Amino acid sequence: MTFLPVAGSHKVPGMATPILQRFTLPNGLRVVLYPITGVPAVGVSVHYDVGFRSEPQGRTGFAHLFEHVMFQGSESVDRMEHFGHVQAAGGTANGSTHQDYTDFYQVVPSAALERILFLEADRMRAPRLTEENLRTQVNVVKEEIRLNVLNKPYGGFPWTVLPGLLFRTYPNAHNGYGDFTDLGRATVDECAAFFDAHYAPGNAVLTIAGDIEPARTAELVHRHFQDVPSRRLPPAVDLSEPAPDQELRGEHLDPHAPMPATAVGYRMPDPLSDLDAYLAHMVLCAVLTGSGESSRLKRRLIHGASPLVTDVSTGCGLFGALEARDPETFLCVATHPQETSTDLLLDVLDRELEDLAAKGPAEEELMRATALSSVGMHRKADMLLARTRALGAQEVLFGRAELVDELPGRLAAVTAEDLALAAKSLRPDSRGVLSLRPAP
Repeated sequence: MTFLPVAGSHKVPGMATPILQRFTLPNGLRVVLYPITGVPAVGVSVHYDVGFRSEPQGRTGFAHLFEHVMFQGSESVDRMEHFGHVQAAGGTANGSTHQDYTDFYQVVPSAALERILFLEADRMRAPRLTEENLRTQVNVVKEEIRLNVLNKPYGGFPWTVLPGLLFRTYPNAHNGYGDFTDLGRATVDECAAFFDAHYAPGNAVLTIAGDIEPARTAELVHRHFQDVPSRRLPPAVDLSEPAPDQELRGEHLDPHAPMPATAVGYRMPDPLSDLDAYLAHMVLCAVLTGSGESSRLKRRLIHGASPLVTDVSTGCGLFGALEARDPETFLCVATHPQETSTDLLLDVLDRELEDLAAKGPAEEELMRATALSSVGMHRKADMLLARTRALGAQEVLFGRAELVDELPGRLAAVTAEDLALAAKSLRPDSRGVLSLRPAP
């Protein structure tokens, strides 16, 4: 067995410098080990290279539904027993579905590591795909959609609806939470086919971080995962499509919203081929809304003599920065009174972007934004669970788990010129503008 240490890992605050190591099993499973001294716990995640942009047409919400099904027992584990084992060890566990990956994760005391590896290997080998389990989880997912979208003010806004305006192809444009009719039509045979296609070990990344000894941990990984059969992987989903060549407008009605809202979406640079430009957009978010009362849009829209909005935010990605492959979305979302028109909001936004594109940020403004962005990235990965999941996500999406340690420094190095170019790229003639209106 050969470990591949990654040079240049940055020191985790308060911890000894970790040495990220990776290897691949014969069945294709990629493994990332990230030892951290002084932490009496271990984080384990399995990221599968499948998200709702991979689900078949006519089965919207299927990837999220299948994430739920994966918790319904496996070859040697009864329904909900996975949670029971984790909780009995004093740990926590859960899963999530994103555009391009699905992850299952837990944090437990170090002594429980082998138990967790057994549980994850068992469901990677053979989950229990039964009619009863499927129907139960269809109802659970429907209830989740009712709770988080249908019966909640601004529920699912804008991530469930803005892609349908900004994009044209089915993988990028459809609602990943799913349609009730599509969910109800799902069959056990479709679940089995989805598992065979996407849940093979060669389509997964196993990440283990925390109080581990790499050689011993590698032995445990081999013991529990080496006999999971390899399978042919499906071709990658074609996500490519051109950016809009005009401004796109749409309207979304919300019967529970007390006041209107506006979401503006722009295409972002590809983080795989142009990461520095992507990071400049992250710092731009701090300049526009992320640096408190002094941020440009909050100063103009909320703290002016005549407030135009009650809240405004910007962000990179529908689920957060660097959580998906290209194409991804730069967002600006505002909640505002009926008297504030969408065009008035866009005028303020465009003026600030034009000013930044022409002059760049002031020196103090840039220093504040880069510092906040860098510290925010440190803080985001400060907890063991968050760091474990981030390592796995960066490995499965971009093949570079070490980005988790590199990003704070790279964000701190963003220049005024970089930020001006980011602002210039957010053009009015290539964006989607979605207006949410309260409905009767």
